[in-house]
Amino acid sequence: MDGVRFSEQELWEKYLEVTKDLLKFINAEDIDIFLELVNQRQQLMEMLKKLPSHEFANTQAGKEIRKTIEPMDREIMFKARSWLNKSKRNNMAVKSYDITSFVPAGNVFNREY
Repeated sequence: MDGVRFSEQELWEKYLEVTKDLLKFINAEDIDIFLELVNQRQQLMEMLKKLPSHEFANTQAGKEIRKTIEPMDREIMFKARSWLNKSKRNNMAVKSYDITSFVPAGNVFNREY
């Protein structure tokens, strides 16, 4: 995306499309593509911030795009948190069965007191 000039409207439209794709791939639990899309969306936001003028964002069309993005952002954040929590729980379950940290209980019974 670097070096290519887009209008503010084009950037917001691309941002909306990437946001829709984020929802699609988080629903499919395709985390690798999801993370790549997060990076792309961040690049679009940086390009928007660098624009000298933000006239489109204040137009009715710009406001509608942002209004469309807001609930999708909330849903993405909710699903990302849920996925992260599920991933942490799975990781903890795997670690609880980790043999390298397992201390056999038999050692206690083999001692002479």
